[in-house]
Amino acid sequence: MKISGNTQGLSPSDSKALERIFRRRVPFDKLLTPELTRSLVDVSHSTGRQVGVLVDRTGEVHHVIVGDATKLMLPDVGRLRAAPGRLRGIRLIHTHLNNEPLTRDDLVDLTRLRLDMVAAICLHPGEARPSWVYYGHNVPEGPDGGEPYRTFGPISYHRLDANPREIITALEAEFARAKKARPTLAPEGRAILVHVCDKKHSLNARDSLAELKELARTAGVEVMDTILQIRDRVDPKYALGRGKLDEVVIRAMQLDVEVLVFDRNLTPTQAAAIARNTDLKVIDRTQLILDIFAQRAQTNDGKLQVELAQMKYLLPRLGQKDDGLSRLTGGIGGRGPGETKLEIGRRRARDRINRLNKQLKKLGKQRELRRSRREKMGTKVVAIVGYTNAGKSTLLNALTGSSVVAEDKLFATLDPRTRKMEFRSGRTAVVTDTVGFIRDLPKDLFAAFRATFEEAAGADLLLHVVDAADPRNDEHLKTTEALLVELGLERVPRLLVFNKADELDPRVAAVMAHKEEGVAISALAPKTLMPLESRVERMLFT
Repeated sequence: MKISGNTQGLSPSDSKALERIFRRRVPFDKLLTPELTRSLVDVSHSTGRQVGVLVDRTGEVHHVIVGDATKLMLPDVGRLRAAPGRLRGIRLIHTHLNNEPLTRDDLVDLTRLRLDMVAAICLHPGEARPSWVYYGHNVPEGPDGGEPYRTFGPISYHRLDANPREIITALEAEFARAKKARPTLAPEGRAILVHVCDKKHSLNARDSLAELKELARTAGVEVMDTILQIRDRVDPKYALGRGKLDEVVIRAMQLDVEVLVFDRNLTPTQAAAIARNTDLKVIDRTQLILDIFAQRAQTNDGKLQVELAQMKYLLPRLGQKDDGLSRLTGGIGGRGPGETKLEIGRRRARDRINRLNKQLKKLGKQRELRRSRREKMGTKVVAIVGYTNAGKSTLLNALTGSSVVAEDKLFATLDPRTRKMEFRSGRTAVVTDTVGFIRDLPKDLFAAFRATFEEAAGADLLLHVVDAADPRNDEHLKTTEALLVELGLERVPRLLVFNKADELDPRVAAVMAHKEEGVAISALAPKTLMPLESRVERMLFT
């Protein structure tokens, strides 16, 4: 029975009095008992500090906590789940020395930890006896929003008649009804998206958040809200400021959210700290993209590449003892061939990475043989590249008459698809669709999929597809060009294809294409493809 919190400077008698509190029992139908109240008030008056307990529904005291004059720091209760249902099954009972109502810290703890209730016993100024009591509990989100909790008080200690059993039983039923009436629309649950950046990078913050929203939709997440914070510098521990993090916790409680998705790559320490302080599952941008790739990998090659990237991502995080990271083994952020349990040792993880590298190298040799065979036959190869969701798969279907899956989602294509294209002159070429690029593509994923772009390296022509209707197309074009250089493809001849021109004024699309010596098309309108087909044939065969 260890006393938690600010125990320095306690007298032996105060320490013994705190230890005796563990013997107290609080029936589920009583918010307070005279014995517990007297014990808490006596020690609080003697020490000049807040004193509190965490009590479960059986009445057992699990923790005795000592704070300072204005607040308590609760111990880690992440694995203490004494009861099923929406609430955690424990309540916090503590003292206030200055007759103040429930504080913001009290309410954040109530919502963050999903406590049954929080109660504050106010001491008479300068006396070791209770005066007023404040208490509060969580509530489901109402039709008009509002705070996710309800507070009561001040109530005279001697007139307090709250019955936690009745309150909690009714609340659990209310939470269950609310959840049933609000079914989850996405298989991976509900999430809040968070973008935090410094002032130097604030110009593209909203565009980046919009892209994260599309990534979340592709991953099967229902986005309930988005949070944007611009700071002088990103907090090294929580990324967000502590106050904003508290707001996020309360918002998550309001919306019944279980996942936070950050639009940045979090360090292992940041991810662990945020998960520990929010009691929510924490996903960063890299994890989200890895999850999408894991969902969509179909070929053995693609699955191995995803697993390699996942293993490299998890390796530095295997030593983090954090409840949020342990959830990586299931659901959003933890699926696919790279799914692994935290207990795996670093040595075993490195061994697996080495085996994956060897397997991918072997598959790379097989691809090299196929390419050399095509070269000997004189087959012309066209590779379609570009930013994700620019319409590459739709263009492949239009040029080759095939029917590969083309969805209005990011990374709809993961595994390269190759089809035969016939020109009106009777000549033929092979057209390969490749995985889409994206801003800040995770470096491990980029390295793992480098082999995939070997198909593009052996191409005679690159069709760089740009979504002409996207207001961010300039940024997307630059991102793709930079990645092509990094892949060593800058010397391969290329043709810019401005797709989705039908969604713009025809003159605007034409000017855009003329400026870049490209072609404006709509992959869904066959009549717009004739100029493109002519340009491709001319560039390949003359």
